Amino acid sequence: MTVQLIYQGRVFSVKRHAAQEPGGVRVVREVIHHPGSAVILPLLPNRRIVLIRQYRLAVGASIWELPAGTIDVGEKPLQTARRELAEETGYRSSRWRKLTSFYPSPGLLSERMHLFLAQDLRPGTARPEADERIFTRSFSRTELLRMIRAGKIQDGKSLVGVLYWAQWGDHRTAQRK
Repeated sequence: MTVQLIYQGRVFSVKRHAAQEPGGVRVVREVIHHPGSAVILPLLPNRRIVLIRQYRLAVGASIWELPAGTIDVGEKPLQTARRELAEETGYRSSRWRKLTSFYPSPGLLSERMHLFLAQDLRPGTARPEADERIFTRSFSRTELLRMIRAGKIQDGKSLVGVLYWAQWGDHRTAQRK
């Protein structure tokens, strides 16, 4: 296999891979290499989920999404989740549980997202990055599912997180209380 660096950015790189896949097929693929990210599903004591709304240049709109962030060098996914929850929402959690990991677009992107449930939340002051304008709001399970059906939540990580929690995470959480 040969690999050629096409682009090196602050957060990701793009490389051209000439490789042989299983079965002997020779391919050339451009792959976006990303260090991975942590996604947080913040569950308030009243069972509402905190979402953030921020402008996303790539889609040209402000969208509702779960808090998330890129894993820094030397950081574990849970460390990233703790940092991003505090930065983006001000909340801190003393009870964390990993729900799942997934690849948002494995045909061209190496990023692996790690989804965490954050409970026993304590409010605090958000400290978003200088270029982030973040608005937070909490939603009930019913409101979130309605928003998904109506196409008001279009962010992939948030769809995975909310639907996973609604299907499986909510029941285990309720049993633990």
